[in-house]
Amino acid sequence: MNKDLIICDSLDDIGKGEVSIYLAHILCLDGHCDIRFNGKDFRISRQDCCIIRATQLIEALDASEDFRVKVIYASPVFIEKSTPNTNYGMRGSLSLSQNPVMPLSEEEFNRCCLDFEAVESRLADTGHRFYEETLFSVMRTLILDFFDFHIRINAPREKHSSPGVHIMGKFISMLERGDYRRIRAVSHYASGLCITPKHLSEISRSITGFSAGWWINRFTTLDISRQLRDRSQNICEIAERFNFTSLSYFSRYVSRHIGQSPSDYRK
Repeated sequence: MNKDLIICDSLDDIGKGEVSIYLAHILCLDGHCDIRFNGKDFRISRQDCCIIRATQLIEALDASEDFRVKVIYASPVFIEKSTPNTNYGMRGSLSLSQNPVMPLSEEEFNRCCLDFEAVESRLADTGHRFYEETLFSVMRTLILDFFDFHIRINAPREKHSSPGVHIMGKFISMLERGDYRRIRAVSHYASGLCITPKHLSEISRSITGFSAGWWINRFTTLDISRQLRDRSQNICEIAERFNFTSLSYFSRYVSRHIGQSPSDYRK
């Protein structure tokens, strides 16, 4: 049984046990379900898709009798390895922390159904000689389609965001330009935004459910994992590129935040 991807037909386990740390990709096939997430109420209805990273922030679920859903849970390690080489996923995560529901057009819904079916089919095809690679491939396609849906839906909303969201947007922009490769202290980013580290962390938690430090480490680990997958790069060189003072410190950081040592991650 593959532990990195779990597919099910209900939301019964969301935010619980093993999958509480997994990213949930949800597609509503029929009916509706009311969800309280990150202190706000949302409804998932037929033809909606939804991405929830911090499923532990879900407080309540109330589904209609005709509610039907397909859910793909993906582990943090699997998401690291299958995420496309773009930082849009980070900016999308910021927006999805405020509203994880994306209403789809009929065409987008049909495309999303095909993506879910492809992931389920490849997950079951354990005899394939390139099983893991095919899973990464179909999951990457699903993620790119979610990015596409999200850009279309949220571009107009971003023009009318709150002051806190603007600050978070500037914070994310600092990370997108690669500041985390040199400095990973919250104080550096807070200083650039002319606020205190405490205020930045409060804004980050209130809007996204995660601390400012979490976002810094998220950008860092995603970038490190991409570079570790490139076997032409020496591990020592990667450590120096991210301004780690020693290889042992780099190894401890990777083990703590990715769950594997740099050498084990490459296996």
